Amino acid sequence: MNGAAPIRVKELNHSYGKGNLRKQILFNVSTEIPKGDIVIVTGPSGSGKTTLLTLVGALRSAQDGSVQVLGEELRGARKSTLEKVRRQIGFIFQQHNLLGALTALQNVELGLRQQKSASRVPIRRRARDMLAAVGLEDRMDHKPGQLSGGQRQRVAIARALVSEPGILLADEPTASLDKQAGREIVERMKFLAREHGTTILLVTHDNRILDIADRIVHLEDGRLSTFTDAVIANNRLMMGQLVTNRSKQPIGQVVDGLDEDGFAALLGDITDESQRFLEATALSNDRAFQSLLEQGLFAFTRKLGQLLNADRSSLFLVDRSDDTLWLRITENLPDEEVRIPVGSGIAGAVAASGEAERIDDAYTDPRFNPDVDRQLGYRTRSILCLPVTNRDGEVFAVAQLLNRRDGLPFDDQDEVRYRQFLESLGLILETLLELTTKQ
Repeated sequence: MNGAAPIRVKELNHSYGKGNLRKQILFNVSTEIPKGDIVIVTGPSGSGKTTLLTLVGALRSAQDGSVQVLGEELRGARKSTLEKVRRQIGFIFQQHNLLGALTALQNVELGLRQQKSASRVPIRRRARDMLAAVGLEDRMDHKPGQLSGGQRQRVAIARALVSEPGILLADEPTASLDKQAGREIVERMKFLAREHGTTILLVTHDNRILDIADRIVHLEDGRLSTFTDAVIANNRLMMGQLVTNRSKQPIGQVVDGLDEDGFAALLGDITDESQRFLEATALSNDRAFQSLLEQGLFAFTRKLGQLLNADRSSLFLVDRSDDTLWLRITENLPDEEVRIPVGSGIAGAVAASGEAERIDDAYTDPRFNPDVDRQLGYRTRSILCLPVTNRDGEVFAVAQLLNRRDGLPFDDQDEVRYRQFLESLGLILETLLELTTKQ
């Protein structure tokens, strides 16, 4: 192959049916996968992911464009060429395709007997070792009908991996596996890629295994795009729906109408989406997502003040470039930017120490900075101020409640409730901070 990529797809189109019933599934798909790389394909059901796998796996004839696998052009290839290519590929499909009359061990042995070099290898020992590696050492003599769905999937995976193929094609390999079993399987795939140069093309909806990929692509409506673009689009859609759903109300009105449990549930949904955004896009700079996230944060901040009976709720973001706190969210935010040094004032002290502060009378505390009150046209009495930490445990923001509406100081119960909400809000804040600092 002279160093050529084992999988090269160029301007691939594919359709099913004929005449008026003809429906195009893939549109101008092009990609290249180097030797030893793991590429994950994501996308909704019916987007063409399995069709792409079967075309690359020489299980279906390519109609238009080019599919080169292991140096062979599959479009228009002879039957013998397709069979030659298939013998060098390991397949993992959702249907398992195990032979019901054979035991798990015998099914895995088939993965070796199809290899011409298998006669030189102790087939049974390798099959046993692979079944043990997928956690089925005590099920080797069981037939598929005696195994659970997850166990049958493991047998299929062992059969595909045992021959250490040059290419591995996998369609939802962890779909019926629990978290631990799924992780063990993908780590075995990762080992094959790194130690044996196996090229892996994997289709999945399982976000738990995305970290093993060298590259992630997204297939939707038959068109291939980068995963980052897809995640940004999905998050933009999600935030737009949150802004306009619930009878098409703006998100501020939606939040105002929620009780504490409803607000916590909505906050959890946004937090989950932010987690996926952070992990999947490597904090890509997306202004639309940032704008929508800011709308939500203003509404959430105001709602927290209401739930905790505070007159005002504020959020400061830590700017490490000049060691200041930036007053990012509050009621009646002035046009002039409000910044205070880290270590200065109550919020600055919390940013520096990482410890909560409760102040009964702000103007009797020497750390309190009345200049902020003057800038905001406000009179502070009591304060509840908490640090917000990022995924690395570093303080990157400070949340602050001012003036309980009943005139009493904030108490232990207020602090506990505030902390609970901030655990969820922190991830959303981290997303916004990273997006802001990347501009």
